[in-house]
Amino acid sequence: MTYTDSTLLELSGVSKSYGDHVVLSGLDLTLPPGIHALLGPNGAGKTTLVNILSTLIPHDTGDVRVLGLDPRRDRKALQTRISLTGQYAAVDGRLSGMENLLMMGRLFGLSGREARSRADVLLERFDLTGAAGNHVETYSGGMRRKLDIAASLVAEPQLIFLDEPTTGLDTRSRQALWDEITALATRARRSC
Repeated sequence: MTYTDSTLLELSGVSKSYGDHVVLSGLDLTLPPGIHALLGPNGAGKTTLVNILSTLIPHDTGDVRVLGLDPRRDRKALQTRISLTGQYAAVDGRLSGMENLLMMGRLFGLSGREARSRADVLLERFDLTGAAGNHVETYSGGMRRKLDIAASLVAEPQLIFLDEPTTGLDTRSRQALWDEITALATRARRSC
């Protein structure tokens, strides 16, 4: 397997089992940069695959490269380049929207000034500026989801895994989120 800038991820013969239950078997996949969706029925192994690609669990057999890195051997290096947003918002309700983003920025090693600047940009981008000082526990489900996705973008990852990103969003917020995802992909293509 040879990674190039035109390869986002590459899997060859990837398998994963839990005891006698085979979840993935001999999976081969190569994806170029862009927006991709992983579709399938419940139990098809989608979450298992995302967990492998995002370094959360190891695969049993085969070869995996994400951004040219092996999720097992290069776990730490890969974790600095990717972001995973789960199906449910993982923000702290006792903090404000701004405080959640500042905390994420500081955890990713940004200075206080850099974290504030990045938080301001993301709050504006996701139409949360007016609620930035409010505790997240007062946010609607859609607002929490937008803040959760904004938090996943604080470190400007090269690759973002979004697990059912529009869960809990109304039609308007869902469209705004897809517009933002499309814009992110467009900016990424321009920077290549």
